[in-house]
Amino acid sequence: MASPRFLSLLSIVTLSLLLTTTDASSRSLPTSHETTELNVVSSLQQTQHILSIDPTRSSLTTTTTPESESDPVFLNSSSPFSLELHSRDTLLASQHKDYKSLVLSRLERDSSRVAGIIAKVKLAVEGTDNETRYQPEELTTPVISGASQGSGEYFSRLGVGTPAKEMYMVLDTGSDVNWIQCKPCISCYSQSDPIFDPSSSSTYKSLTCSSPQCTSLRASLCRSDKCLYQVRYGDGSSTVGEYATDTMTFGTSGKVDNVALGCGRDNEGLFTGAAGLLGLGGGALSMTSQIKAKSFSYCLVDRDSGKSSSLDFNSVQIGAGDATAPLLRNSKIDTFYYVGLSGFSVGGQQVSIPSPVFAVDASGAGGVILDCGTAITRLQTQAYDSLRDAFVKLTANLKKGTSSISLFDTCYDFSSLSTVKVPTVTFHFTGGKSLDLPAKNYLIPIDDAGTFCFAFAPTSSSLSIIGNVQQQGTRITYDLANHLIGLSANKC
Repeated sequence: MASPRFLSLLSIVTLSLLLTTTDASSRSLPTSHETTELNVVSSLQQTQHILSIDPTRSSLTTTTTPESESDPVFLNSSSPFSLELHSRDTLLASQHKDYKSLVLSRLERDSSRVAGIIAKVKLAVEGTDNETRYQPEELTTPVISGASQGSGEYFSRLGVGTPAKEMYMVLDTGSDVNWIQCKPCISCYSQSDPIFDPSSSSTYKSLTCSSPQCTSLRASLCRSDKCLYQVRYGDGSSTVGEYATDTMTFGTSGKVDNVALGCGRDNEGLFTGAAGLLGLGGGALSMTSQIKAKSFSYCLVDRDSGKSSSLDFNSVQIGAGDATAPLLRNSKIDTFYYVGLSGFSVGGQQVSIPSPVFAVDASGAGGVILDCGTAITRLQTQAYDSLRDAFVKLTANLKKGTSSISLFDTCYDFSSLSTVKVPTVTFHFTGGKSLDLPAKNYLIPIDDAGTFCFAFAPTSSSLSIIGNVQQQGTRITYDLANHLIGLSANKC
């Protein structure tokens, strides 16, 4: 049930806003292109909705799909296919007492993921690892936080084996190794579908230690000429098991045989919900590389909405009117997708940031990656300070909220407003294209009482990361063949 304070927001009249906020915003930012409107009431309604989702009454809990009269066709590298994409918080009922505790949990998990990514890149660039809790293989957290931990990762339903057993897998552009939990378990966490039994699949094949897939692993062992894999994550969680191949089925689109994936028998950490992970990174063992995809595309729905979108391979074309950015690769590490970012503007005014801040240097350090598993965009400290200061300068008329909450140092009190005009934040990419962000992609609710925070955060690392809060509602297309990123607003 909605709190009394939340319900009171619904009765706020537009006149109040016009007298207190809109006029002041209009005086400082006279051009409509320089401002965008945040729907406060709609955002706060979603904070109530995500806590009240009952997965037992949702189609997401379906564990089996009626068999088709015809067997799915085998896909090739140019075949288009699609999967439904969900926010992971819709998989299990929330364990949080209120929205603020959910947000703080998300941010805690997010910090762990970012630390892992930074450590992984540092290891690749420098060849050393000063953070001993991080290991060289697959530093990430989407599969470990789970819906009960309140994280905001995204997942799709796939079939594994022959006959296909359907299960939810977390999607991660920051990982390469695909894996699922398997019987018999030494240690398996709770998942929403039955744990996969490889003996039930006629197409499951163990990989030998000399196989190309095994030798491509960053961490592997050999036992009786069977390849064993190990993947460690940013908070010390891990999965260990047999590395094998099997057929994977993508809904009604078709199937791919001989996909290399880990069959995890010992899975430690705060794993909950999903059966495993589908790696969409740029390394040789990722799903995108194994199927030789020419492109893939996703649209991340608002993780508080309970809605779904799609993950598409080889089908979405970058439109003439879409924002585009160069898709760059780092010779020191092939997992991550780097993007050419030149800067920002706030309220139509260019933010002063030196161009080298977003560049990859000769050693492979620095640059900007696009990551669907990181929630909050991290910017190198100098860039963040400039962006935040520009935003604060143009929002002097807005009521300030709590001085700082977790990652955020700039917050506002919108408890008396139904809508509010705020300066538009714009990404500028190398090549000249730009993308205006919707207000809800950079001012997010922290509680259900009307506190909103500026959803960027600084990092002392030279690496910047564009996270999924800033990507929500925008279709992101990775044109791998032409080394281009497309960003299409409102095409979900």
